[in-house]
Amino acid sequence: MGLKNRLFWIAAVIAFALDQLTKLSVVQSFDLHQTLPLLPGVFHLTYVTNTGAAFSLFSGKVEWLRWLSLVVSLLLLAIALWGPLLSIWEQLGYGLILGGAIGNGIDRFILGYVVDFLDFRLFNFPVFNLADSFISIGIVCLLIGSQKKA
Repeated sequence: MGLKNRLFWIAAVIAFALDQLTKLSVVQSFDLHQTLPLLPGVFHLTYVTNTGAAFSLFSGKVEWLRWLSLVVSLLLLAIALWGPLLSIWEQLGYGLILGGAIGNGIDRFILGYVVDFLDFRLFNFPVFNLADSFISIGIVCLLIGSQKKA
């Protein structure tokens, strides 16, 4: 018997691994607040820490955010393990959300903050990380999947 919701597990592991590897690389290669312009004035790699949620929302609320990450992660694991066979879009969406939630959750539990480094300056956008991106892409996947059912 094969693993149920296989794409969910693949997406979660890849998202988590990419998130953690990129954060480790930034922490080892940059000093805090150091920036490297890849496209000057448009896109930089900038090492900052964030005690809030995605895109610096709820800054300073790391205590309840760490528990929220854990609850979301456990809920998604339960859905994949004991829930129904999910559609491809649901598996991809929930898997990306899980990978991002675990990536940022580990940062919050171990470090007390999240490592951010993707700095789009053209739009004056908050600095973020791959986990934030995977969570956002996962939500889009779920929206696409919900349209396929309608």
